[in-house]
Amino acid sequence: MNEEIMELVSGSVFGVWFLIGAALVFWMQAGFAMVEAGFTRAKNAGNIIMKNLMDFCIGTVMFILIGFSLLLGEDLLGFIGKPGFDIFTAYAEFDFSSFVFNLVFCATTATIVSGAMAERTKFLSYCMYSAVISALIYPIEAHWIWGGGWLSQMGFHDFAGSCAIHMVGGISALIGAKFLGPRIGKFTRDKAGNIVKVNAFPGHNLPIGALGVFILWLGWYGFNGAAATSLEQLGSIFLTTTVAPAVATVVCMIFTWVKYGKPDVSMSLNASLAGLVAITAPCDVTDCAGAVAIGAVAGLLVVFGVWLLDEKLRIDDPVGAVAVHMMNGIWGTFATGLFATTAAPGNDSCTGLFYGGGFGLLGIQCLGILSVAAWTAVTITLTYVVIRAVNGLRVSEEEEILGLDVTEHGLPSAYSGFSIMDVTGSMTMDVNENTDLGAEDYETASQVKRDAAVKVVTMPHEATGMYKVVIIAKLTTYDRLKKAMNELGVTGMTVTQVMGCGIQKGAGEKYRGAELDVTLLPKVKVEIVVSKIPVAHVIEAAKKALYTGHIGDGKIFVYDVAKVVKIRTGEEDLAALQDVE
Repeated sequence: MNEEIMELVSGSVFGVWFLIGAALVFWMQAGFAMVEAGFTRAKNAGNIIMKNLMDFCIGTVMFILIGFSLLLGEDLLGFIGKPGFDIFTAYAEFDFSSFVFNLVFCATTATIVSGAMAERTKFLSYCMYSAVISALIYPIEAHWIWGGGWLSQMGFHDFAGSCAIHMVGGISALIGAKFLGPRIGKFTRDKAGNIVKVNAFPGHNLPIGALGVFILWLGWYGFNGAAATSLEQLGSIFLTTTVAPAVATVVCMIFTWVKYGKPDVSMSLNASLAGLVAITAPCDVTDCAGAVAIGAVAGLLVVFGVWLLDEKLRIDDPVGAVAVHMMNGIWGTFATGLFATTAAPGNDSCTGLFYGGGFGLLGIQCLGILSVAAWTAVTITLTYVVIRAVNGLRVSEEEEILGLDVTEHGLPSAYSGFSIMDVTGSMTMDVNENTDLGAEDYETASQVKRDAAVKVVTMPHEATGMYKVVIIAKLTTYDRLKKAMNELGVTGMTVTQVMGCGIQKGAGEKYRGAELDVTLLPKVKVEIVVSKIPVAHVIEAAKKALYTGHIGDGKIFVYDVAKVVKIRTGEEDLAALQDVE
């Protein structure tokens, strides 16, 4: 009797956990929205939020109409589930929990595609292919794996969806990004039309992107663990789901630090997700050592994937969706055939190559990867071809430049009240054969080069004995300038931080492996009013302090001051300046 009670309690507890896990997976939609919005530009943030919202809502409608029955309906020849409307005709006997659980997984597949096709896709077209993914593409291949289809009958193992969800979403994203083409300014071409440079488009809000990653990591405990059937199995799944992304992130951080000179923030965030994707298929059948190995490879694979798309395939993926989901979805599914072990709680049938299981499971995993990939590639390609013919896929050049928030949704900005400026791509100015960058030493430079590096502009004026000198220079040279002015006897200055755009480049930093052209650079604007101190002395001291011989050293403007009034005393002109110089 006690055993029956305990079994009943245990079943109820895990039934509740199953639904909590589904809620955690639903919460991952917020994570995807934050990652995608943070990794892209502010002018498209509202569009991205809308797409992630509609992924789930459209997916729910399609899953009710046909997706659920194709996934879990009565098996037909191992290929699809029998279409039906049990949710309407037999609601009392309907499996509510299974519907909700599989629905949230279905929505995840469609969401993955959004990131790679961000910032240039027509919203209506996005809704159309999201509906097709949720109605047909995902349910049918997921039936092969989880619905009693031919792959599950062969012993293919994908516990939580490295193949069924992430690889499918990643392949759809890759093909979609190829159909769309790169964002304007992503690649620089020479006169012959050949790509000579990859331009970085930094995400506008990495803190939001990082928040999204943490939300996803939390949700992944439900993603991987919801289907656990024992406390021991659940604990093991939580362990592997923690270890793999942590190792992936550390490996990625070290690798980018060595390769690019500094640890890459956005790439490390991608690596956390890559480790989670890779461990999703084998999370229930691998041990800690296997999770470490899987995570380490994932951390390197995500960097390779971003490089491959940028430098070789020339495909623009704004958030790294292909590197994270497709490549690591493939790796995680393949790794199941390597690292599966019966030491994992609840696993008594799957043994990988490295644990003495031979090539049997590995061969089945490879077959599953190839068959699901082929199904996805064919069906999503047909989907994009039809949508492109009916409605078009890509927005116009003008709409892309203005941003999809305003052109697709009539939303002036997702950040109302904030001044938002896009400083990527289109504002870049390049060095060419007519550019003279000058010499570096002030003492040896010719007078012509000194004048060219720190230009002096004197405005026409009447002699009043009072002059305003305005100096615009690099922010990094402000301390030298302040010291030079102080030594000259200047005791009062007005200082403003401003931004400047020109031929001068930043420090050649890397963002996701691409060189980062900083086109709006921090400058300092210093205003000085002098009377007793000769203007020529101020100019010469400023030029000497600011000079490096390179474009961007700064400019000096000299204006006549017609009138000065000291508010406190009422003194005017020269008398008003005597205690501020």
